[in-house]
Amino acid sequence: MRYGTPTMIETDTLRRCCEVAREQGLDFVELNINFPQYQLSMLDSEELIGLAKEFGIGYTLHLDDEMSIADFNDYVAEGYLKTVLDAIELAKKVGIPVLNMHLSRGAKYTLPDRVVYFFEAYREDYLKKIARFRDACAAAIGDAPITICVENTAGWLDFQRAAVELLLQSQTFGLTYDIGHNYCAGDADEAWLLQHKDRLRHFHIHDSKDGHKDHLALGTGELDVTRYLNLARKLGCTVVLEVKTVEGLAASVKWMAKKELM
Repeated sequence: MRYGTPTMIETDTLRRCCEVAREQGLDFVELNINFPQYQLSMLDSEELIGLAKEFGIGYTLHLDDEMSIADFNDYVAEGYLKTVLDAIELAKKVGIPVLNMHLSRGAKYTLPDRVVYFFEAYREDYLKKIARFRDACAAAIGDAPITICVENTAGWLDFQRAAVELLLQSQTFGLTYDIGHNYCAGDADEAWLLQHKDRLRHFHIHDSKDGHKDHLALGTGELDVTRYLNLARKLGCTVVLEVKTVEGLAASVKWMAKKELM
């Protein structure tokens, strides 16, 4: 099984990200384009390829957390689509197999007795935009070995699950299981994800506790991390040890080695 490191605030250069991956005996870096220095316009394919060879590692790519791919403002939706299409082109050049993405809840309308999400209220329009996004990505990827994996975040709402199911109609798309997010969302997504485990391709593994604290070093929280690592191994998924400090990452690798999980 292939394990990777997330991009961290401490690892403020691409070279340092690769150094940390090698120091910890990991297989890849998940480049995160939320960071200004890792915007797609800042990433050079030749540099990425060179560093991968130098350090003996590969990459996955974490897309912008706020991507509103079905925004009702066409300029916004098209901007995010172009970002993903540019990411696909980079992935083809570098050999990046996984693009990880969040699914936005979008804007909401607060009434005296409830909150209404615009994507739910105008669900048909929303899903049409999701389908267009899916088809554009599938056309761009073609037969390249690239999967766009949709990650669970704060507990998918009904319209989001409908959107994910629509995306999964294309083999271009798969699923990322973030176990800490699921825990902090009150275990909202695990049953659904396991019903679709044949589409799981990627895991974000980190420990959690107290109902809301996540991205903790493995073995320091309340999750049965071993169970999830074994599930990822059984399904042949890549795994990001999504601990947000170098110290926590090192402690997690040490914990896994002690448990003979690497």
